[in-house]
Amino acid sequence: MKLEDIYQFFENPPPTYLCQELAICYILYVLLQGESYGTELIQQLETEHPTYRLSDTVLYSAIKFLEDNRAINGYWKKLEGRGRPRRMYQVSPEWQVQAQDLAQLWQNYIGGGQINK
Repeated sequence: MKLEDIYQFFENPPPTYLCQELAICYILYVLLQGESYGTELIQQLETEHPTYRLSDTVLYSAIKFLEDNRAINGYWKKLEGRGRPRRMYQVSPEWQVQAQDLAQLWQNYIGGGQINK
């Protein structure tokens, strides 16, 4: 390692992978804006927040957690121009308020805001 390597790391840091807690808040943030599917959630994160990544494993374990808690509903939908149907997700009506609270945690996190408890 050279001293320049340290500066290079901070000038061009490697992507940060979301943990399950962040993934849950991010997923709810996106789904409050409209339905989406797994691959699109990953692509949207990389496009809108290039310093963050979401692995398939963490994504689908977060989705399973949200489905098990009835926070989101999944259903199959054939998308225009796509070969096979996609598993689409949307926030459950009874989870709107809770989803907004958790989505705010994501916004605070990416905005550098402090979370008060």
